[in-house]
Amino acid sequence: MAFKIASSPHLSSRTPTAKVMLLVALCTIPGVLAQWFYFGWGTLVQITLAVLTCLLAEAFCIRLRGRDVALTLKDNTALVTGLLLGICLPPLAPWYIPVLGSIFAIVLVKQLYGGIGQNLFNPAMAAYVTLLISFPAQMTQWLPPQHLAAQTLGLTESLVAIFAGFAPLDISFEALRLGIDGSTMATPLDTLKTDLTRGFTTGESLAKPIYGALGGEGWLWVNLGFLLGGLALLKLKVIRWHIPVAMLGTLSLCALLGMLLAPDATGPLGLHLFSGATLFGAFFIATDPVSAATSNRGRLAFGALIGLLVYLIRSFGGYPDAVAFAVMLANLSVPLIDYYTRPRTYGHRS
Repeated sequence: MAFKIASSPHLSSRTPTAKVMLLVALCTIPGVLAQWFYFGWGTLVQITLAVLTCLLAEAFCIRLRGRDVALTLKDNTALVTGLLLGICLPPLAPWYIPVLGSIFAIVLVKQLYGGIGQNLFNPAMAAYVTLLISFPAQMTQWLPPQHLAAQTLGLTESLVAIFAGFAPLDISFEALRLGIDGSTMATPLDTLKTDLTRGFTTGESLAKPIYGALGGEGWLWVNLGFLLGGLALLKLKVIRWHIPVAMLGTLSLCALLGMLLAPDATGPLGLHLFSGATLFGAFFIATDPVSAATSNRGRLAFGALIGLLVYLIRSFGGYPDAVAFAVMLANLSVPLIDYYTRPRTYGHRS
């Protein structure tokens, strides 16, 4: 009897890429639903635009390379890239924001490097950072949670705002940012950052209605939704625990130290964990198998580096959320991390 010996790793079963990507997409549903509930229809519009543009851009690139378009699109990687990017965008960002970001993610970050498995950076995060730097005003147009807003938009009004601007609605974006108490609202992390630069203490800033419990009104449930989806990914063995645990553990440690050393000048632990893109980034972004470290020790170092960078950028940098920047900087460090954490080859000395 003849046996065919293949190179390592030797696996008894292998989940197809298309199924893995589909599971990732399905596990974002709890977080997406929470985001839609608290921030309106614009969230679903942004995701739809980003996904459609990613699929079209992927098809265009594959056609230019003379490959089978239908077969390539079936791997669902372009779908997940568009989904992850769309989740990160403000609900009422102009239509060209998800379109340009999706083209950048697929054409420049993914296909220019050779396609699936070859990209240096996470495509969705690279596109998000590029958009944030290029269109800072449009990328910071987050609305207050709908139950705290003085005025909300339905599906039709959201479509008009995204594709035609606010003029046809006879309302300004600043009017939409007003809460029911008449104050202008931003995201919890942005509000805290602004208040600290103005000389307020953390306690004075946290007294505002945008915060509520732990991570802020609305944002707490969005993060819990992505936590639920992330735990499902772990249960299904789509991702491993090393990166999320290392990232969240390091961020928690830094936040606790900050609360002990400078309680009036840093954000509390709950705000760091349950606001912004923390849990979304820990389970759905940092765990990207292509741009993350490869060994278990490397994943721990990679996740810890992201958690540290998130805290440092949030506390001392100019971007309140910081998850996208932290992930990209950690992506740059992956070759070095892999070099020092790669497992010793069996039969060789260290």
